[in-house]
Amino acid sequence: MNFRHEWKIEINPADLLALRSRLRVLMESDEHAVNGRYQIRSLYFDTPEDRALREKINGVNRREKFRIRYYNGDIGFLSLEKKSKLNGLCNKQAVQITTEQAQALAGGGIPQTRQNAPPLLQELIYKIKTERLRPKVVVDYIREPFIYRPGNVRVTFDYGIRTGLTCTDFLNPELVTVTAGDAPVLMEVKWDAFLPDVIRDVIQMTGRRASAFSKYAQCRIYG
Repeated sequence: MNFRHEWKIEINPADLLALRSRLRVLMESDEHAVNGRYQIRSLYFDTPEDRALREKINGVNRREKFRIRYYNGDIGFLSLEKKSKLNGLCNKQAVQITTEQAQALAGGGIPQTRQNAPPLLQELIYKIKTERLRPKVVVDYIREPFIYRPGNVRVTFDYGIRTGLTCTDFLNPELVTVTAGDAPVLMEVKWDAFLPDVIRDVIQMTGRRASAFSKYAQCRIYG
């Protein structure tokens, strides 16, 4: 399992304008972005006791969370993801699942699988049975991604964060979401072994420091 470095930095709209113009000179836009951005919808899972949420808030050193997501309203490609944190480093595993499997998971059920089902899906099913993982909240936001090949650097800006409250009807295009409180613009910086100085320098903003902001936690503020 390969872990990557990750910074999360809360910025404001003025910072976004300045940083966006700088990064466009140095970095590539993600090939999957439409006009430089895409819409992400995720459904997060947690235990009845909100273990993932509490571990995040308490800064537990080793933690994980599961989610399913799709991009730009396209439910033709659905991804099951597990994000792990260890000693401040992060890892993401992902596998494609079917619409039927996603619908079952969003409804709090167990999807039908074949014997050769992907290990990640099997792990989620096991934890649904043994740890009572359940769908908790839909999280919507817009992402602007930038890529820098040396160091495998990825810088993203996430904003317009919205929550589905207690509704987990993940695949419903008419799902009503509301603004998730006063969520900031979030800049995420991820890299492998090293962060090139040119990127480190260009993302510096006076008074901005790495934080522990969580879109999942922000979208749970209403319950």
